[in-house]
Amino acid sequence: QVQLVESGGDSVQAGTSLRLSCETSGFAFKLAYIGWFRQAPGKEREGVAAINADDTSTYAESVLGRFTISRDSARNSVYLQMNSLTPEDSAMYYCAARPLHWRGVGAGILPASDFEYWGQGTRVTVSS
Repeated sequence: QVQLVESGGDSVQAGTSLRLSCETSGFAFKLAYIGWFRQAPGKEREGVAAINADDTSTYAESVLGRFTISRDSARNSVYLQMNSLTPEDSAMYYCAARPLHWRGVGAGILPASDFEYWGQGTRVTVSS
């Protein structure tokens, strides 16, 4: 059974940091392409960051330089370090997996519709 479980969401002040975690099971994590997405109320789901099995990564322009995605194959987990948070970062954050997939970083984040597995999300609220 495939599972992706996000954690680490919280309510914080602008300018602070959070680290989100995504623990996975039930598929070949080491060969999977993993992405973080977010969705704010009334807005479409948007890709935030994604990482290949070889640790190459890509980011949305809105988070470049502030967010860092990483993965730990020993723990089948992916992380999203979020620094210098702003109220515009407030959203439900989801991790998603596409097994046996690799995407060139120049191609941007894989569209949400192309991911196979999703977690339930963790909420981030940033107040000014």
